[in-house]
Amino acid sequence: MRLSRYFLPVLKENPSEAQIVSHRYMLRAGMIKQQAAGIYSWLPLGFRVLRRIEEIVHQEQIRATGRRTRR
Repeated sequence: MRLSRYFLPVLKENPSEAQIVSHRYMLRAGMIKQQAAGIYSWLPLGFRVLRRIEEIVHQEQIRATGRRTRR
C-alpha cells in the first residue's frame, strides 16, 4: 500500500498536553491518538512497531535462556 493512502495523522507542532519526550514523538509521528484524558489508541503504524518490539524481546529471551518461552 502506498504511504500516501495510509492512515497516518502527523502533527507539526508539539502537543501541549504531552510532557514526556517519547509521548510527544509518538503523537507527532502518528503512532498513537488521544481518545480521552489518559486514554490512548494505537494507530496502525504504532501497533506495527509495538508488535515488532514484542517479537524482538521474545527472540532475545529465547537467546538468553536457550529455550522457548510460552507463546
